[in-house]
Amino acid sequence: MTPPAEGTLGAATEVELARERFRRDALEALETTPKQLSPKYFYDAHGSELFDAICELPEYYVTRAETEILESHARSIVASWGDRVRVVEPGAGSGLKTRLVLNALGADRCAEYVPVDISREYLASAASRLRADLPWLRVTPLAADFTASFEVPTHADAGASTVIYFPGSTIGNFDPAEAERLLARFARAAGPGGAVVLGVDLKKSPEVLHAAYNDAQGVTAAFNRNVLARMNRELGADFEPSRFAHYAFFEPVKGRIEMHLVSLTRQEVTVSGRRFRFAEGESIRTECSYKYDLPRAESLVRAAGLGIADMWTDPARRFAVLELRPLV
Repeated sequence: MTPPAEGTLGAATEVELARERFRRDALEALETTPKQLSPKYFYDAHGSELFDAICELPEYYVTRAETEILESHARSIVASWGDRVRVVEPGAGSGLKTRLVLNALGADRCAEYVPVDISREYLASAASRLRADLPWLRVTPLAADFTASFEVPTHADAGASTVIYFPGSTIGNFDPAEAERLLARFARAAGPGGAVVLGVDLKKSPEVLHAAYNDAQGVTAAFNRNVLARMNRELGADFEPSRFAHYAFFEPVKGRIEMHLVSLTRQEVTVSGRRFRFAEGESIRTECSYKYDLPRAESLVRAAGLGIADMWTDPARRFAVLELRPLV
C-alpha cells in the first residue's frame, strides 16, 4: 500500500510521520559505521534560524556571492521563464534572496510561489512574512521533505510553467549519485516547458572554505550541535551537546567540506530507548558539502537529463546560478 504524499494529510499526521521518519533515520545513522546523519535534520525551527544567522557571517561568502548575482542579473535570469510562472523552491527557508527573483517576475508573471520546507513551523512563519512584504504574491506553502517525491500544487494557474528554483549551495549536500537523482526528480516536477534553476558553490581555496564552516562566533558550531538538541526534544534522547565538538574540514580528494560532531569522551547515549556507545574521538558526520568546477557541474546535470541553458557568476567566480533545461 502506498502511503499518502506529504502535503495531503492533516498537519498533526504529517508531524507524526516526519517524527517517525526522523526516529528511523537517526537510529539507522547511529548504527552505521562510521556514524552519519542527513543534514536535512538540521532544519527544525531553531536550526533554520541559526542557518539564517550563518548567512550573515563575514566568513560565509555563499550568500553574499549569490546575492550579488541576483542583484545584478535577476531580470536576465527570469527572462526566459515564460509569461506565467509558478516558482517552486525546495528547502525554502526564509526566502530572503528569493524576493529578488519574485520582484523581477512581478505580479503579472508570477502566478504562484510554492516554498517547500521540512519544518512546518518555520515555513508558516516565513510564508507569513513574505505575504506581508509582497501582498500581490500568492504563496502556497508545502510542508514536505523535498528529497522525496512531492506534488507541485497547480490550482492557482494550471497553465503556468513551473520553475524549480534551488538556490544556495544545497545541491552540494548530496553525493554525486544522489544529486543526479534529485535533479532528475526536479526536472520531472518542472514538467514540459519548465526549468530548474540551480545554485552551485564553486571550488576555491581551502582556507576560504575552512573559514566559512568554522566561523569565529561559533554560530556554525551551534547549528551543528542543534541536531543533538533536536534528538533530545523529539526522540527522547539524552545527548549532552557540550560533550561533542564541532569539526569541519575540506577533503580535497572528494572536493567537499565534511562537518562532524566529535565525541570528547567515551560515553553512552540513549535515543528512543536504544543505547549507543561512542569512543573518545568518534564522530557523527552531519554534513558533506561538495564544491564544483563548471565542467563537473555540467557533467552532473547532463547525467540527470538536463543541459545548461544559461549561467551567471559573481565577479570573483565564487558562485554560479545555472538555468537547466531538459536535453532534447
